[in-house]
Amino acid sequence: MFKRIAIAAFLVLLVVLPATASARTGAVVFSRAITSVEMTEAGPVETVEGGLYAAKGGRLNQLTENPADSQPDFSADGRWIAFVRDGDVWAMRADGTGQHPLTSGLEVDAHPQFAPNGRYVVFERRAPGTERPRDLYTVRLSGDGLHQLVEFVEDVHDPVISPDGRLIAFVRSMPRHDGGYSDDVYTVRPSGAGLKRVTLTYRYDEFSPRFFKGGIVYSRGESEPGPAAYADVFTVHLDGTKPRPLVRGAGSAFVEDVSANGKLVLFRRDQGLWVKKIGRGRARKLTVVADNSQTNSVFSSDGRRVAAFVADDEAETLLAINVANRRGAALAQGFSLEAGSVASTIGPVIAWQPVRR
Repeated sequence: MFKRIAIAAFLVLLVVLPATASARTGAVVFSRAITSVEMTEAGPVETVEGGLYAAKGGRLNQLTENPADSQPDFSADGRWIAFVRDGDVWAMRADGTGQHPLTSGLEVDAHPQFAPNGRYVVFERRAPGTERPRDLYTVRLSGDGLHQLVEFVEDVHDPVISPDGRLIAFVRSMPRHDGGYSDDVYTVRPSGAGLKRVTLTYRYDEFSPRFFKGGIVYSRGESEPGPAAYADVFTVHLDGTKPRPLVRGAGSAFVEDVSANGKLVLFRRDQGLWVKKIGRGRARKLTVVADNSQTNSVFSSDGRRVAAFVADDEAETLLAINVANRRGAALAQGFSLEAGSVASTIGPVIAWQPVRR
């Protein structure tokens, strides 16, 4: 999980968006925790505030007041948000009301994602206090119907649901003979039936799967974080045939998102954020992102814009970037860095509210 922490005095600056940057798009939701330290006679006293925030039309609204809230995901109709709070999956309406837990217990749940019909959420679950591998579960929006999706001894993670809701792709980490692990992409139906292995390479990891009209686009290389990580972008048919490189060569390319129409892939290469048509054609660089940033970037529901945190030495700004002309408009600007004693932490997941046409 990426955490960009800057020891600074915290200042929020709101920038009114031009109509072209905010029209016909929903809110962009992200998590933020703000840690302040006050010196008292008894010593330093640390206070943590924050929660989930929504940026839209130049306004920054706080949806929740728990700094542990993170990893938001919208339902396809834009009415509900699933998120993680203190190791459980929660849900709420898009305006922050109706907060209720979907899971409970000692297990650590993470990375919820709504099904296209909005009836259930798929998420990762790990046993508490151990190094046990993750499992995949589904649960209804009401909190009923908890169901283990697949049963593997190995670690399974990174679930993503196809736009029609018929398949769930995920990554399974398999042990190698040399003591390491190799990641491969699988698919399964939401019922748990129809398990299929989509990729199979011993030397490489396949990870970060996303569905598109012709199959699955994914990263291929070394998935472990750190300086050894590298990747190219590949596509493969749903039946596992015809794996083909889409982006390769100089610089590693890591998949970020696929547009709702399944025609464009958003990926990160070095310090740049790039977009490319899935098929023939050249990739285009949209913007420069923070060095070593792990916060994801996402398409708007019409695929015309990309939301991303862009940082420099003085500020971290949430931008809506026009894919056609690469112009960026600030959705909300803040985190100006000055001398002080406040740490601002941005969560790893950005979600853009879908808007029906």
